[in-house]
Amino acid sequence: MAERARGPLVTAVRRDLAAARAAVRAALVAATVAHTEARTQSEAVRSKAPDRHRALAAERDAVRHAAEEKLARETGTVAAALAELAGQAAPGAAGATWPVWQPSQTGTPTLLRIGSLEFDPPLPALVPLLDAAHLSLTGPDPSTLDGCVAGLLLRMLGCVPAGGVRLWIYDPGRLGGALAGFAPLAGAEIAGGAGPIATFVGPGGLAATLDEFAAHIQRVNSVLAGEYATVAKAAAALGRRPEPWRVLVLLGDPGTELSAAQRAQLDRVTRTGVAAGVHLMVRGVDLEPHPTVRTVTVTEGFLARTGLTGDLTVVLDPPPPAELVTGFGKELAAGRPPATLDSLLPAERWTASAARELRAPIGEGTDGELVELTLGDDPPHALIGGPSGSGKTNLLYCWLAALATRYGPDELELHLLDFKEGVSFARFAPSPRDPSWLPQVRVVGVNVNADREFGLALLRHLAEELKRRAAAAKQHEATKLAELRTEDPQGHWPRIVAVIDEFQVLLGARDQVTTEAVGLLEDLARRGRSQGIHLVLASQDVSGIEALWGRSALVAQFTLRIALPKARRILAEANLAAELIPRHHAVVNADSGAAPANQVVRLPDAGDRARWQAMQEELWGRAGVLAQPPRLFDGDAVPPFPELPSSPPTFAKEGAVALLGETIDVGRRPATLRLTRTPGRNLAVLGTRTEEACAILASAGLALGRQHEPGSAAFAVACLDSDPEPSAKALARELPGCRWITAGDVVPFLASLVDDDSGRPTYVFAYALDAAAPVLGARRGPGEPTGHELLRTLLGRGPERRTHVLGWWRTVARLRDDLGGIGARLDAIGAWIALDVHGNELAPLSPQPGGPVWYPRPQRGLYFDRATHRHPEIVIPYEVNL
Repeated sequence: MAERARGPLVTAVRRDLAAARAAVRAALVAATVAHTEARTQSEAVRSKAPDRHRALAAERDAVRHAAEEKLARETGTVAAALAELAGQAAPGAAGATWPVWQPSQTGTPTLLRIGSLEFDPPLPALVPLLDAAHLSLTGPDPSTLDGCVAGLLLRMLGCVPAGGVRLWIYDPGRLGGALAGFAPLAGAEIAGGAGPIATFVGPGGLAATLDEFAAHIQRVNSVLAGEYATVAKAAAALGRRPEPWRVLVLLGDPGTELSAAQRAQLDRVTRTGVAAGVHLMVRGVDLEPHPTVRTVTVTEGFLARTGLTGDLTVVLDPPPPAELVTGFGKELAAGRPPATLDSLLPAERWTASAARELRAPIGEGTDGELVELTLGDDPPHALIGGPSGSGKTNLLYCWLAALATRYGPDELELHLLDFKEGVSFARFAPSPRDPSWLPQVRVVGVNVNADREFGLALLRHLAEELKRRAAAAKQHEATKLAELRTEDPQGHWPRIVAVIDEFQVLLGARDQVTTEAVGLLEDLARRGRSQGIHLVLASQDVSGIEALWGRSALVAQFTLRIALPKARRILAEANLAAELIPRHHAVVNADSGAAPANQVVRLPDAGDRARWQAMQEELWGRAGVLAQPPRLFDGDAVPPFPELPSSPPTFAKEGAVALLGETIDVGRRPATLRLTRTPGRNLAVLGTRTEEACAILASAGLALGRQHEPGSAAFAVACLDSDPEPSAKALARELPGCRWITAGDVVPFLASLVDDDSGRPTYVFAYALDAAAPVLGARRGPGEPTGHELLRTLLGRGPERRTHVLGWWRTVARLRDDLGGIGARLDAIGAWIALDVHGNELAPLSPQPGGPVWYPRPQRGLYFDRATHRHPEIVIPYEVNL
């Protein structure tokens, strides 16, 4: 049973084994086939791998190449942008390399080239300086640092306008040798007298230099006065750098020690200098840490790092070639020659028309072109200001020369008045030394600081001319001078320019002269523009002239403002340009002083008298023999007694005229006294100045003597004191048939005149009449009048019988005593001249309560004639040579 049961089982097992073997063989066959196919595919793949590798490498190379090209393009763009920015920050001479370097005067450089950065292509390495920083240079080799300093200085000087930078170089170790190429600049003055371009400071001069820099910074800050934070901001507002930058180069040895005072001043300059336009460039001296201090540190050779480039390495430029520095230094020292007086003159004389305006240059602008001043409808008048020594006279000479050579006498008339003590305008009038004159000049007043009345007379004269022109314009229906000239071509209508230097003297007192002068100025300023009358007022300082600055409408007419260095209140209040310009410069502003209208002008020297005389003689010769000389009023000169006609004038029958002196008037008008048969036609000369009193009586006597045929009039000279006796006798000799009266003869003489009824003109010239008071007061006998009573009768009734007394009393009180004492009527004295007598003393004789406002001064008298005057006038006694 068991065998039978095991047999099927074995069979089944065998069958299963056989099936398993078959399945394994089938799987093995399938695996072999798969392996073969896999091997075939692998071999196929292996056969294609080199091509794929090559494709992948090519693709990888293409991507890399594209990336490199893109990077190159982007790098080039950035480099180009950086190079462009560097060129803008350091244009021209500030950033050019030495092989192509040349001065460019491009203005204020923002940055200066010091070397290059190691890029491909290299980029300029720049450092700040002007208006930005101080520079501190350190490194192992001083010669490398000094070459760097020389390059920076050359670039800085080459790009700013000539004279825009002043250098101080302190090099005690080599005494300036490292920067010897700049030595020519030590002898070159900046135009305008601001000082030399370069100053080499000796070993002992550092303390004084630092003190000077600190004081300069303090002055600049006081000028800025909080209006502007820095000079750079002030320059931006004013439109021009007001003064040169100052750069102090300190080349010390390693470990250079400064004294405590020097260190303190250096620290002050470090902290405050940049804002004031003051800069330091140092090596071998430590600077106080400050945001304005930038560093240049040389690591080795010409490799360096700067505070602006950080960790990037800078390759310093080599030092500039010595011949380049020396050549530039000599060229800069020679400078561009300033404008000369001849450069202001036109090629052809008198070719311009003044119908619409006057235009003439006065100097050279910052661009080298001539700057013109205009007077016409706008601007109509000019205000010039500058303290003593600032160049007002030179400026006026420049302007007058330019005007006089462009406009002939038919186009231009000049009225020139100088209130300061001097004769600035005297050269334009004839003199014994030079008979020529400037043909356009009609009136010249010099040395008139004590004669404000002549300034008033000039304004009155201009007012009369304005009235005449206004009447003509109305007649021709013209509103402007140009229209009047068109409508009346045969008329004489030149433009008039009245120049009044130191005009504040005219307005400097609170009196009638100032009141009238201000009124006339206001009218002329307002209406003169349309009639071609222009005012040019010049002054040292107008800040205290209440009479002018209280009239805003008057000041507003003076829209052309010319400010010389340190001028005050000429420009607008916030316009500080005049505080900062150097000498021989001026700020011209045609917009009432508003800062945007500033033009800085360098003035030529116009004071060469020989050059002026040659030009004046040329113009004088061109004017011809018919040209009339100007009226010259010299306050220091005594006018000569005029030449009298050889025969008596016809008006003698209407009453003879005594000449008493010259009035202060544009027309040289004499002061006259007509002696008619009217009560009071007598003259009293009052004061103790013997010479002037004698001159008045002498001139009156000579004039009266010439107006009568011999024998037709009687003359008598009574000299009652010894002092005037020589002059009195000289007059007596000149008068025909003159009687000589002494003190002993005076009473009988007076009695004879009282009884004289001949009707013949009789003139009595009594010298020091008050000296005869004892004789005149003595009683002669019972019932007989005293000499005083005879004198009063003669003075009161004599003129009606053609007898006139011209007497000299030395005080008003003595005159009053001779006429009856306190309370006496003085009507018999119809005219008087006061010499050294104060105004309040003249109250008994004056129509003004309390007497006239009169402060005596030499060679001047106050004259009043009740028949012709409303107010007294000033008289200058003639110089009478007997």
